[in-house]
This record gives sequence, C-alpha cells and structure tokens, in this order.
Amino acid sequence: MFRKLGIRGRVILLAMLPAIGMALVLGGYFTWLQQGELRAELLRRGEMVCEQLAPLVAPALAGSDTKRLERISAQALEQPDVRSVSFLAVDRSVVAHAGPTMLNTIPTGNTSRLQQVSGNDATRYLQPVFGRHRALSGIYLPSEDDRLLGWVEVEMSHTNTLLRGYRMMFASTLLIGAGLLLILLVALQIARSIALPLGRIKAAVAQIQSGKFDTHLAPMGSQELDELASGINRMAASLRDAHEELQHSVDQATEDVRQNLETIEIQNIELDMARREALEASRIKSEFLANMSHEIRTPLNGILGFTHLLQRSDLTQRQQDYLGTIEKSADNLLGIINEILDFSKIEAGKLVLDATPFNLRDLLQDTLTILAPAAHAKGLELVSLVYRDTPLALIGDPLRLKQILTNLVSNAIKFTREGTIVARAMLEDETEAHVQLRISVQDTGIGLSAQDIQALFQAFSQADNSLSRQPGGTGLGLVISKRLVEQMGGEIGVDSTPGEGSTFWFSIPLPRASEDAEDLPPAILAGRRVAVYEPHDLARQALEHQLEDCGLLVTSFPSLERMADSVAAAARAGQPFELAVLGVAEASLSAEHLKAYLAELDTHGCQVLVMCPTNDLAVYHGAVPDPHNQLQPKPPYNRTLRRTLSALVGRQQPAAALPASSDDSRAPRILCVDDNPANLLLVQTLLEDMGAEVVALDSGRAALQAVQQGHFDLVLMDVQMPDMDGRETTEKIRQWETDRPGPALPVVALTAHAMANEKRALLHSGMDDYLTKPISERQLAQTVLKWTGLSLHAAAPGRSEGDSNGHEERVLDHDEGLRLAAGKPDLAADMLAMLLAALDEDRQAIRHAREAADPEALIERVHRLHGATRYCGVPQLRGACQRSETLLKQANPAAEAALDELDQAIVRLAEQARVNA
Repeated sequence: MFRKLGIRGRVILLAMLPAIGMALVLGGYFTWLQQGELRAELLRRGEMVCEQLAPLVAPALAGSDTKRLERISAQALEQPDVRSVSFLAVDRSVVAHAGPTMLNTIPTGNTSRLQQVSGNDATRYLQPVFGRHRALSGIYLPSEDDRLLGWVEVEMSHTNTLLRGYRMMFASTLLIGAGLLLILLVALQIARSIALPLGRIKAAVAQIQSGKFDTHLAPMGSQELDELASGINRMAASLRDAHEELQHSVDQATEDVRQNLETIEIQNIELDMARREALEASRIKSEFLANMSHEIRTPLNGILGFTHLLQRSDLTQRQQDYLGTIEKSADNLLGIINEILDFSKIEAGKLVLDATPFNLRDLLQDTLTILAPAAHAKGLELVSLVYRDTPLALIGDPLRLKQILTNLVSNAIKFTREGTIVARAMLEDETEAHVQLRISVQDTGIGLSAQDIQALFQAFSQADNSLSRQPGGTGLGLVISKRLVEQMGGEIGVDSTPGEGSTFWFSIPLPRASEDAEDLPPAILAGRRVAVYEPHDLARQALEHQLEDCGLLVTSFPSLERMADSVAAAARAGQPFELAVLGVAEASLSAEHLKAYLAELDTHGCQVLVMCPTNDLAVYHGAVPDPHNQLQPKPPYNRTLRRTLSALVGRQQPAAALPASSDDSRAPRILCVDDNPANLLLVQTLLEDMGAEVVALDSGRAALQAVQQGHFDLVLMDVQMPDMDGRETTEKIRQWETDRPGPALPVVALTAHAMANEKRALLHSGMDDYLTKPISERQLAQTVLKWTGLSLHAAAPGRSEGDSNGHEERVLDHDEGLRLAAGKPDLAADMLAMLLAALDEDRQAIRHAREAADPEALIERVHRLHGATRYCGVPQLRGACQRSETLLKQANPAAEAALDELDQAIVRLAEQARVNA
C-alpha cells in the first residue's frame, strides 16, 4: 500500500503519523489522569459530607429526635453531588431519609469506620456515629466515646463528575484536532514545495522520453533538486547527441537496406525464373521417365516374350543356355529400371499406395518362393516364421510390401555365403481395427559396421563397395524400402554385428481385414498323425507350426531311421502315421537312400511328402513315386502344402481356387491393339498358342471400328499410341456402348508405364484392368478367365501351334484320374464312383436352383460339383463347372449358355460311364 503513495502522500504521512500518535498518547494519558482526579475528588467530598454529618446528627440520634434528623437530611441534599441521605438507628432501621432510593447495596465490612460501595452511577457511604461525636455539640461523656449511636448513609451521584470529564475530553479533543490540522497544513505546504519541482522534473523527463531533447530545467530553489535538474539537463544533451548520431546511422542503414532490397528483388526475379525453369525441367523429366519407361519396357517385352517363345521350340542345349542367359539379363535390366523409376516417383512425391486386402503369410511365402532358387544355389536355408498371434488378414499395398521384402531378402542372399536366412512376422501392438506389425529378415552373412549402417539408407550407396563385391544392384533398394515404409507410417532399421550377420526390420501399422475362409484348417486333415523329419532346427520349427495349423498331430524325429522304426511300430500298435513330411537335401541324402525309405514308409500306409531345395528337384524326381504330388521345393508354401496333404489322404477338397488347366470348349475372341509390331506379334502368338481367336490391330481408330462391327469377348488395349491413344479409344467405346443393350465389353490396358497414379487414371478412363509389360502367359490366361469366364491352356514346350489348336477336352480321362489319385488305381476308382453316384442329384439341384432363380444356391451347387471334379479325370465337366461358376459370380448373361453346356457335360459323362461299365 505504501509503495503506491507518491512523495506528497509520504511527506504528509511522515508529518501526521507521529503527531497523531503523540496526540493520542498524551491526550489519553491526561484525560485518564483528569478522570481519576475528578473521581478521587468526588470520593473525598463524600467522605467529608459523612464526617460533617456525624457530629451534627449524634445528639439527635442519641435523643431520637426524628424531626431534627429529617431537617438535617434535607439540608444535606443541597450540597453538590449528594443524591440521597439516610440516618439509621443502631439496628440500621431508617430513622430519617431524604432523596431517592439508593442505587448501590449497603456496604459491608468493618463497622467501626467509614465504608463505601461504588457503582457506575453513584457511590454509597455508611458512616457509624459514636458517642464521641457528641463532643462537638457540647455534650461529652468520656465513658460513651465508643458507644454506637446510629448510622449515616450518603450516596454521591457521579453525573456531574462524568459531565465535567466529558467537557474536559471534548476540550482536549478540540485542542488536539486544531493542532493536527495545523500540522497537516504545514505538511501540505512542505509536500507542495517538494512535489512541484518533482512534477516539473517528471514533465521534463516525459518530454525527453518523447524525443524532445531540447528540454531544459530551471533551478528549483533547493541544492539537491538543482543538482538533479542539472543532471537531467546533461542527460538530455547526451541523448540529443546520441539521437542525432543514431539517426545518421539509421539513414545510412536504410539506404543500404534499400539497395539490398533492390538486389534481393532482382535475385527473386531470377530465382522465380529459375524455379519455373526447374518446374518445367521436372515436368520434362517426368514425361521423359514416362516415355523412357514405355520405350525401354517395350523392347524388353519383346526380348523376354520372344525368348520365352523360342525356348519352347526345338533347340540344342547350348542354345537353351544362351536363351537362359538372355532372359536372365533382361530380367535384371528390368529390375534395375524398375528401381530407378520407383526412386524417381518417390522423389517426385507421386507414389500412391493401394489399400487392398491381402494375406500376410501368403505374401511372405510368395517372396521366399520366388527367391528360393538364388538362395539354394548358394546352399542357404530359407525359413519363414509367422507367429501365431499375428493376424493374417490385413489391408495395405501387398505389391509394395512384397517389394520391400524382396529387397531385404535379396540383400541377405547376396551378402550371406553360408547359413540361414529367416523372415519373421510378429505382432507388436493391436487394437480392434488396427495392428502394429513387425517384419524382420535375419541372415548369417558378413554383417555391417557402424559406419556402414550410417550410410546404408542413402541413395546410390551399397553395403559393400569394394572391388571384390558381387555385381548387381543400383544402391537404391534400401532407400526405396525406407521411403515406402515411411510413407506407410512405419519405420525401418537394422541391427548388425560384423562377421556374425544382420537383422533388417521394419514396423508398420495396418488395418485389419475380414478373415479368409481358406485360412481355416482343412477338416480332412484334422486329428491325423504326421511324422516330420527336418535336420535344420528353424526350418523344422516353421514346418511344425504349419502342420499344426492344418490340424495335424505332429511328431518330429531326429533321423530317418528313427522315423521308419516309429512309423512301423505305430502301424503295428493300431495308431498309424497317415502322413510323413521329409525335408532333405542331396548333400546329406542320396536319391537311392530316399527311395528306399519311401518304399518302407509306403508299406505301412504312410503317404510321404518330400521337400528339398529347388536345385535338388531334378535329383529326387526319379526317386519319388509321384513327383507331381509328393515332391515340393523349400520353403513350403502354406496353401500348396494343405492342398497336397489333403490330396495325399485321398479325400476331396472343395472350393478349389485355381483356374482349370483344361481348354475351353469355345475359344475366346480377343481384340489386341498395339502400335508396336513386335509387342503385337508377341501377344497374338501367346494367345493363339493358348487356343484363343485373336484379331490384331495397330491403331485406336481401327480398334474402335472393329468393336462397332464385330463381337469380342475381351479387348487388350495398348495405352500409348499415336493419333488416338488407348484411353481415348476406351472412352469412345464406352460412349458407343451407352446406346446399346447388354453388358460392357471388358477392356484391359497393356502398359509399360511405371509412373504414379497410372492405374487410377486408366480405370477412370473406363478400362476394367491393366497388365504391365512384359506380359507372361500366366498373366494373360488369368486375365482372360477373370473377365470372360473362358479358360485358356498354356502350350507345352515344344508343342506346335497345330497341336494346341487341335486339342479337345475329353469326357473321361483315366490317366488323369490316376495321376490325381497319386498313382493309386483303387483311390482313383473310388473318387470317380463317388462323383458319379452324386452326379444325378447335383444335376437335379442345379436345375431346381435355375428354375427358382436363386443365384446363391446355384453358385453353391456348381461350386460343390466343381470341387468334386478336381480329383477325378473328367476334364470336360471340370471346365464346364469352372466357366459356369465364374460367369455366375460375375452375373454375366452368358452364364445361362454355360449352364446349358454344364448340363450337357453331365449327361455325356453319365453316358460315357455307363458305356465303360
């Protein structure tokens, strides 16, 4: 509070506080003294009245003269402050009284002397009257000096005393107030004499603060204030000089800034021009990359395609080797081009990720299956481990994830001379809708130093840059993987020890997808016993997990001898092993020894699946009775493993997912459009070799005219063409179709582009799908089946065109049935008998579903019949089921004709079975 007071207030406070304090102390003290003196004076006067009345009333009390006593009491009231007077007899009975009733109680105590009792308003006295008091009246008897004659009571009022005290207090207060007022006036004058100069100083300082440095203070009339004013004047002069110097500097700096701004403006104009040039250069670069993608991929498409066609012709072994080298070199070149184009897309920020459902285990195993030959060529073991708590059905970009995995596993193979490469997938965290997935690739290779790790994810850098490193690679693989993982919202890293190996890992968040029914364990395998032999620990652990996920009861053995003995003992005990899975390699087990073990296991009714490195398949091909069903490459693919084991136990597996390998009874009519003669000839040759009827055109206008004039099941449209490109041609086809009834003609793009958003742009233009060059037979066959429901067959190596076109589906093929039954005639006969027994019932169910127009029931019945045909030699019926199911799922109007064909195929099979019987 005192900090907020100014100098005037502080001076007044300094003057008034001591004066007020002294006035209160002294005034209070003297008032207290005066009040005490007045009260003492009153008490003394009361005593004197009592002492005066005692001699006067002694004779009257002795003579009991009441009248005299009353007269004396009345006269006593006339004395100041006497309020009431009473004369009492010896027994204290009232003899005479004058005045009002006494306020105070009768005094008690010593009766030989004067007693008093004081109250707020009065003091009451009690005076004893003795015989000696009569001496004053002339009557004195010494013998009666101490005889009590009576009592005198007097009550003195305090009212006058209080009034006098109040008057004195009021007078004192007036005097004190006058003194304080005088002091206040003096203090105000002193404060004014101090505040006025200070106000002038404050105003001068404010003017100086506002920039008026010419302000001058006159003398103040006080030595201290004059010194302060002089100091302020000197300060103002200094500030004026400094301000002038600063203004000069500011003017100079302003001029410099103006010149710099002019320079910066010129530079900005130059930078803007350079930016526009850079953007234009970037646009030209993007167009160049797109064109180069097309220009490079187009001849590569021809090289790879015609190399593949040439490999199917009759050639010498040396020529086959040369073609293999050409094909491998073209594939490597295509991989390098893809990496450079991917890096360019990422750098330009134009990479778009897809969000499609995929199966994590399939993605991991697909990658390892593709890279297995390279690993097995170096004697490496490839293992995939997917922990059981890890969700398999996820949503993401499977192609980009496979690209990351392929890069990590390829690097591990490249820099590992011996040992094992393990790909793991595990769950880090999960919510109801999302999971945090961690995938790692561990190798036993050369390892990395801390310096190598720092530069590992930089563009165009490689872990081994020595002259002795293995050739191949652009140094972009890891940086592309890092950018892809970061774009997915994850992170990537590496843990490595030089000489011991490395572990590359990446962690990404992914949404969950609905579970696939095909991921459920096959009911046919549930509870069956399987014997396992796999010398490699991690590979055995992964295999055990896969077999247990199939519902099998797994028992592992350290050697084939122990397995054979245990299988024999189990068979004798009535608890046989129905299946055995062997992981072998030529380095540890010869084909002759394997054949002997297989024969021994077969005698005990144990069906055997042999798994070996890809480079040992040819070695064991002759040792396995049915290599088509009993020999698989490592690492095992989960879906293939389930289907193979299901087939080995001799039970049918419904819901076959693979397209039928048989030819269609009606060849699909396909329009191929490409301005490049080599590409056009390649696609035409591939399709015709697989039994399709092909019309080949080299321009968009010719394709539009052909669609308007003829009927086609599918159009394969090149994207980049002169005059009218593929998108424009497709848009015109869609416009033409708007005025015509019937389903839209499927149009599939053939593109060599690798720039971002290409797929989305193609679909927006009206195309249904796209194929990226170079194109393989399998891609073509799957695409034709997907969009037309008509299947193509792949021409076998060395088979001529005439052979492929002259082939027809057979109604009943016993050789095929025997092969599908693992070479067991009894099993083949049983499977065919089961199919024939239910054939009439299936035909009637399909007919009823058609009549009831129930598409779901119809698809279910056709699907069931299709599954039954997968393990019997009935190619014509199997093909008819495949076509009908595909067209029904697409709601294609051609499904009715396919169902008629299916009905005819059922009739032909029944008639053929009766003839053979």
